[in-house]
Amino acid sequence: MRTVLEPVVENDLSIRLERLTLTGDLRIPSDAHGVVLFAHGSGSSRKSSRNRFVATVLNQHRIGTLLFDLLTIPEEREDYVTAHLRFNIPLLAGRMRAVTEWLLARSGETPVGYFGASTGAAAALIAATELGSKINAVVSRGGRPDLAGRELPQVTAATLLIVGGEDHPVIEMNQSAFDRLTCEKEMKIIPGATHLFEEAGTLEQAADLAANWFEHHLKE
Repeated sequence: MRTVLEPVVENDLSIRLERLTLTGDLRIPSDAHGVVLFAHGSGSSRKSSRNRFVATVLNQHRIGTLLFDLLTIPEEREDYVTAHLRFNIPLLAGRMRAVTEWLLARSGETPVGYFGASTGAAAALIAATELGSKINAVVSRGGRPDLAGRELPQVTAATLLIVGGEDHPVIEMNQSAFDRLTCEKEMKIIPGATHLFEEAGTLEQAADLAANWFEHHLKE
């Protein structure tokens, strides 16, 4: 039986895992369909303005959101110098899985989705394979799903890949990943958008596509 989520707004929330604590911002609107966890891209954080914009759009569609830092503060300091943790996809996927299990333990059997940008898309897809039916849907925006590698055919969550029409190398990477996915899937290319979706109206289009995808698949 699906749990009815209580409306929540919690900033700087401490997510206590087995061996570490991460920080997140949780928003659950009234009558939420479920919760989407955000996996930010390389060198970014839960404060990413683009992800926060998408999260606001999802909230308007009665979808809860959890934006959290994939790395601890000491790890972020280390990564700022070495830049090696941001590309450690298995590490990031493990954090996604652990935070998802933390959320489900707190919220019950609520539908869950993942939104990933850049390298976060690969982490989200790998975590989705590990959690199976607990993850209803995945959306990648300007992501690197190809970095999920051999895990791609194991994804069962409905997956939407969104790519900018001017982001030519990433289009090719996404097409390669798309071809390997065997789940319900779509790939949408937004004309005129570059990698960061900075062009007028392009991020709004990506956010609307994501909201519609989650709205449909979190209700199933």
